[in-house]
Amino acid sequence: MNDRPSFTELAAFTAIARHRSFRAAADELEVSPSTLSHMMRGLEERLGLRLFNRTTRSVAATEAGTRLFASLAPLLAGLDEALADVRMLNERPNGTVRINSSARGNEVLLRRIIPEFHRRYPDVQLDLVTDQRWVNVIAEGFDIGVRLGEAVPQDMIAVPFGGDEHFITVASPDYLARRGTPAVPDDLARHDCIRFRLGSGKIYRWEFEYRGQELVMDVEGPITLGTMEQAIMAATNGLGIAFVIADLARPAIARGELVTLLDDWTPPFAGYHIYYPSRRLLPSGVRAFVDLVREIGRNA
Repeated sequence: MNDRPSFTELAAFTAIARHRSFRAAADELEVSPSTLSHMMRGLEERLGLRLFNRTTRSVAATEAGTRLFASLAPLLAGLDEALADVRMLNERPNGTVRINSSARGNEVLLRRIIPEFHRRYPDVQLDLVTDQRWVNVIAEGFDIGVRLGEAVPQDMIAVPFGGDEHFITVASPDYLARRGTPAVPDDLARHDCIRFRLGSGKIYRWEFEYRGQELVMDVEGPITLGTMEQAIMAATNGLGIAFVIADLARPAIARGELVTLLDDWTPPFAGYHIYYPSRRLLPSGVRAFVDLVREIGRNA
């Protein structure tokens, strides 16, 4: 004979323990208080333990009931979440997905992910907020954040897209003709460097690596700008040496307006990632976006 309690009995027990009332639990479960009372008497008889102390005015869990409730409550909550997560598979993605990203991250999404997402899920609206500063996506009401891999918080789930990124050092031929060409990063101390200010207000430090040797530099220069596009423009006008994302500078390089420097010192690094706080109970639109990034993001 199987004396294992049924799911109905365990759900009824947790409702009574939570409300400390047979009547309130009966209202939640949409059954009569007498039905719950009969069910609990049967459960206690099979377990050989009293789970509740009852009076005409109150219901309180016994020591055994308290221990059982402490074990059951998270298990039943997890089951509810799992069932809700599965039900979402039948739901057509809809609603609004709020995404916080740097300007560059949004550009990569717009070029490589979002057109396909819009084609597949026309009922989902994407709200992309560009923000150069790092934000707490949970505290500020976003579903998804987008940052370089090194900037993703460790407690978040991260999914890469768009491949690796690559910073390069560039200058105009005219500037190099006047000032010479640096052979190693230390030579930058004798040059005008075009600095870039992050959204946080901090000046971006130039990072180099060669055969396992890493070097981080606080460069000096006559001008500090707020975007890499402006830094590229300043470099093409001969104002100095810039340290920028390779993709942004390629058009100017192709036109002969810029040349690359210190190529051996600028290897690629982990590119952009979307990140979010939990795999469970994601809204249908968010789940669809995450799944698409997993599908095509790395190769996009």
